[in-house]
This record gives sequence, C-alpha cells and structure tokens, in this order.
Amino acid sequence: MEIWINPACSKCRSALHLLDEEGADYTVRRYLEDVPTQDEIRAVLERLGLEPWDITRTQEAAAKELGLKDWARDAGSRDRWIAALSEHPKLIQRPIITAEDGTAVVARTDDAVRDAMSR
Repeated sequence: MEIWINPACSKCRSALHLLDEEGADYTVRRYLEDVPTQDEIRAVLERLGLEPWDITRTQEAAAKELGLKDWARDAGSRDRWIAALSEHPKLIQRPIITAEDGTAVVARTDDAVRDAMSR
C-alpha cells in the first residue's frame, strides 16, 4: 500500500496516524517532492475509477491561474487535465491510498482509510 501525502495537510497526517494505529504496512510518497508522472496519474485514476477533474483541488491558486473551472470535462480534455496535475502537483487531492487489491481511494476520512486497509 502506498499513500500520497502532503505533510502540511491535516487529512494526510490523520490518515498516517490511523494507518500507524492499525499497524498497516505502507509506503509514503510525498508527491509534491516526488511528483507523479502523467502515466502514474493515469494509473492512479484507473485504480480510483475517477477522472482527473474528480481529484483536482480547484480552489488552489494554481487552479485559478490556469482557469480550470472553465476547462471542458470530457474525454478530449482528459490529457490536458492530467498534464496540469503533473505540472502542478499541489492540485492533486490528497491523501490517495493505493490498496493491495489494485484499487485506490481518496482517503479524506477515517472510513476511507479503513476501506483501503481492508482491500
């Protein structure tokens, strides 16, 4: 199991705390430092069953600068969104846990963290 975190994020710290409490075996990826490639983002999106706009933090300054709220949310725009997430990793929703069964979850709640651990 791998968890993508921003150490400054309270949801990420909470998820790590719960993983530690439960004795989970996991690897931490500080995705602002170890920025995911476009292919890695595509793979995580597939595991999540989501589209890039579903995991984009649209209230971030970079999102506003890019005008993301006006971008199309369709198959033809998917690569543009993925490129933006890779170029501006702060836009990626966090934390994301990739589970052992090949799925992933956006683990913003304790229930989502537990769900990932049970997979």
